[in-house]
Amino acid sequence: MLTFHTCDVFTDRAFAGNPLAIVLDADDLTPGQMQTLAREFNLSETIFVQRPVNPAHTARVRIFFPTAEIPFAGHPTIGCAIHLATAAAGPGDFETRVLLEEEAGLVPVRVWRQGAETRAEFVAPVIPHAVTDAPDLAAALDPARLAASLGLPVGEIGFASHHPGLWQGGPRFLYAPVASLAALARARPIQPIWSEQMQAGGVDSIYLYTPGPDCDYRARMFSPTAGIPEDPATGSASAILAAQLLASGALAEGETRFALRQGVEMGRPSDIGLTVVLRGGVIGPVRVAGSAVPVASGRIRVPGKLEHAT
Repeated sequence: MLTFHTCDVFTDRAFAGNPLAIVLDADDLTPGQMQTLAREFNLSETIFVQRPVNPAHTARVRIFFPTAEIPFAGHPTIGCAIHLATAAAGPGDFETRVLLEEEAGLVPVRVWRQGAETRAEFVAPVIPHAVTDAPDLAAALDPARLAASLGLPVGEIGFASHHPGLWQGGPRFLYAPVASLAALARARPIQPIWSEQMQAGGVDSIYLYTPGPDCDYRARMFSPTAGIPEDPATGSASAILAAQLLASGALAEGETRFALRQGVEMGRPSDIGLTVVLRGGVIGPVRVAGSAVPVASGRIRVPGKLEHAT
């Protein structure tokens, strides 16, 4: 049997934010067994904690959608780092550093507790950049096609200097700025053109955003072909948003901080902090911050092995 914990990430209260399953002592699991467990939890992502390759690091981790492994993801990084740091620190305020070996690279995370809230901030392992190998980039970014794939009029795609974009930083996302909160609320994947858009862009996820009344941007993220009809909070897409914002003229030289909200339409509001450093017009470090709260713990069988519950 394996020990697991669940937490809600990008929130300071349980039953909001994005749920995450953390499976400990996963060194002996095969990728197939990890995938089976991720399907069993059926959350947007499950993270498996293993001994680090480099003993100077905190842990090696593997991250899975219900349908596939991914090289990097934000809310598993935040949730796992907070879990490992708080388990080591015990009660009281603290600040520490966690180094996670992810498939996309080494991810440094700063974790701190002040009062009742525990927060973490990671540095994205890959600087976001343009996707250049999309099967049909022009079709993927076409506002009319994109609007049809989301059930919106074409006039509701884009605002100010923000236009559709396709960016990557480990994973890749198609970015769709929309004109209003009302448009954001109405958007939904429409087949078969949704799948056509995904094939054109060589992606499986669309990130929508618009200016928010209580934040800089409100967002939604759809990825049904990856087993995620909608994600309450997407840390990797939030980090890669930096490239979209630069292309839209929304970044100034130096350090800029953004408050992002996601998951409101799902009833799971999530608060994500994005910090982007711009030097000479080039994106430097990108940091994503958020809180996490524990929800449940338990034991789960190892797939493919006969074990008795204890």
